[in-house]
This record gives sequence, structure tokens and C-alpha cells, in this order.
Amino acid sequence: MPLKWEFPGGKIEPGEEEVEALRRELDEELGILATIGEKVASLEHQYRKGGAVELHFYRVRKYEGEMENKIFEQIRWVNHRDLPDFDFLAADRDIIRQLAKGKLLRE
Repeated sequence: MPLKWEFPGGKIEPGEEEVEALRRELDEELGILATIGEKVASLEHQYRKGGAVELHFYRVRKYEGEMENKIFEQIRWVNHRDLPDFDFLAADRDIIRQLAKGKLLRE
């Protein structure tokens, strides 16, 4: 689904744990070594044209390295209230609404 906004991350490889997969994906996509925190949400999404995804969202409070865009059309830091202004993948839209309302962001 080209040119849609999405969160960094990706597929879990065989034998890999969720946290390990996210750490690897953040390195591959953004060039950072992330400290993965607690899981804040999980969801399953069925696309209308077929296909399903299971998504897990984790808090990342700190990372090492200089963030660089390795694979995306573009990356942006935005205020959480502005997230609904972006055309996200359908699977991410519920999380986007929650984040925009300040949910999932407790310190």
C-alpha cells in the first residue's frame, strides 16, 4: 500500500520474539538501537480485499544512534494530536485515534 503513512516495524522472523523483531526492524528502517519498553496495544485487522495483520505496539522512550530514513518515502515527528491529518494504513487508524486523544501516552 504505497504512499500510506505507517509506523516503523515489520514482520517477525521465525524464532524471533516481538521485542527482538521490533529492535531489528528499527535498526533496519531507521538506523537506531532502540530500548524497547512495555507493550501498549495489540490488534488484529482484516483488510477488505483479503489479508490480515496482527500488530503489536511498544513504547520506545530512548534509542542510540542518529535516526535516518532508510526505507520510507519520508519520516516526520509530529504532535500526537495531528496524527489523524495523515493518511495512515487502515490497520493503524484505531491506534491513531487513541493517540490523538492522548490515550496510550501515560508516563
